[in-house]
Amino acid sequence: MKKTIALLTSSLLLTACASFQQPGDKENTQAATDQKTASSKPANRKKAPKAKVQQQEDALPAMELSEDILYKVLTAEIAFQRGQWQSAYVTMLAAAQQTRDPRLAKRAAEMAVAARQAGEALVAVRLWTELAPHSDEALQNYLGLIMLSDSVDEIEPLLTQRLADAAPQARGPMLLQIQRLLARAKDKQASYTILQNISKPYGNLMETHLALAQGAFGMGDGATAQREAAAAMKIKPDSELAVLTAAQVASNNKDATKLVTDFLRKYPDAREVRVAYARSLVEQKDFKLARTQFETLLKEDGEDATTLFALGVLSAQTDQLKDAEYYLQRYLQVISAQPEEDRDPSQALLLLSRIAEERRDLDSALRYLDQAEPGTDGYLNIQVRRAQLLARKNDVEGARKALEDAQAESTNDGEQLQLLLAESGLLRDANRNQEAADVLKGGLQRFPNNTDLLYDYSMVLEKLGKFDEMEKSLRRVMQLAPGNQHAYNALGYSLADRNIRLPEALELIQKAADLAPEDPFIADSLGWVLFRLGRAEQAETQMRRAYGLRPDVEIGVHLGEVLWTNGKQDEARKVWREVSLKEPNNEVLKSTLSRLNVKL
Repeated sequence: MKKTIALLTSSLLLTACASFQQPGDKENTQAATDQKTASSKPANRKKAPKAKVQQQEDALPAMELSEDILYKVLTAEIAFQRGQWQSAYVTMLAAAQQTRDPRLAKRAAEMAVAARQAGEALVAVRLWTELAPHSDEALQNYLGLIMLSDSVDEIEPLLTQRLADAAPQARGPMLLQIQRLLARAKDKQASYTILQNISKPYGNLMETHLALAQGAFGMGDGATAQREAAAAMKIKPDSELAVLTAAQVASNNKDATKLVTDFLRKYPDAREVRVAYARSLVEQKDFKLARTQFETLLKEDGEDATTLFALGVLSAQTDQLKDAEYYLQRYLQVISAQPEEDRDPSQALLLLSRIAEERRDLDSALRYLDQAEPGTDGYLNIQVRRAQLLARKNDVEGARKALEDAQAESTNDGEQLQLLLAESGLLRDANRNQEAADVLKGGLQRFPNNTDLLYDYSMVLEKLGKFDEMEKSLRRVMQLAPGNQHAYNALGYSLADRNIRLPEALELIQKAADLAPEDPFIADSLGWVLFRLGRAEQAETQMRRAYGLRPDVEIGVHLGEVLWTNGKQDEARKVWREVSLKEPNNEVLKSTLSRLNVKL
């Protein structure tokens, strides 16, 4: 069960840290530019009042709405509603040129964009920008469209003027925003040259060097990026955004980590840097140190939902289940008191359910799931989990009912497939293989080419002894998905286990091994077919490798048999004892020991 928790938590760790910026992530500094005030906020986190930057308003034309203009606008709108985008666009653009009204130019641009006519849209947006030179919306649309064209250099005079006209406190954030937009251009070098040119008068701004660092990094010029990031840090040593950028563009993880840790020693209250560091530790799988960082963050803000969730997941990952339960319960309390945040509690409830199951408290595990509300993103997974727990309580019919209820609520094909697979899995685990086959067969009537259904159907057919039908199903998977290693392995192993068509079995399993060389179960199959072919030494090598990759019970049983046959009875008994401690009632283990007349 702890393996199950580990698998679940490892998949949740990055989710838990999704909002944390990580040095070395190409996207994180771009995200950081959205935090426009962070660049000027000191790392000591003392909240200063934000400076209000008022955008200069563009004057509208002093022209009365004449009957002619009204007629043109209405005619254009009617034509557009009838799908005649071209005549609508031409009429609206002409009206904008006649009246010099930026609102009409904007509407012409919207019509062209809706019709997916980038060239016409750019013409209208050029006019819109000319008529409303201080409009951020017009500028962003202009930049967005010009990035798709081959004439990116025409934007330079406009950007130069916008920066010159901007209030001093607005120029830094504006440069960062411009860099992000320029980064979308097809001609990266030309857009970076524009950035260099327009930012020359503002070399005293930290944001200038951050923008240049980000632009250079995007082009793969690490040396320039590092030099510009260092210049930004020199101007403002306590800037969290500057150190995050410097860490991002550092030449290696060691240098990035040193930048961040040195900064945190000087400015321990730098929250954005600490969360970035914590995320990087999670991705490096240093869970112990990551947890220490999150605990520090929690001391600063004991009600931070993201930190509580991360600590809950980390605690579960490191088998500190009591702590995990405590943090996750606090997380649920916090988000329930903040309904405006619109957080989905499903992942926390699923993990709490797993933890309760680990204590063998299935009733508590189910009660956690009862807290989930229909309509949330994770509700389907909650229902599948509920069905699995009911089946563990030997209430297979209750489990099927839970899945049927979820199926009735779902209109999505992907969800329907998930529920079909879950129901067949419950029935297989309950050894109700014919019913599982019936469910899968019904599913294949709806989704005849779904490889997951075909594969599971083949596994049930094997349990029912219907080997010809099983092979037909697996061959269909191979046809639909030639890269599906599991199909080759399943058929090859089935042949080897029945001791028939062994050369063909070896060929199938070898193909699976070529597709997934580190898969322990495929390595086990390869060892098993070699054993059947009488190549005992090669079989032992493969089996040892498979068991080293994953000490699974059935892999251990096979390794023990190969060792026993190779005259290494003491070692074989040792392996069998190891796996019997994990699953003393494993059927493969019991049948193998009985067949070989071995007593442990």
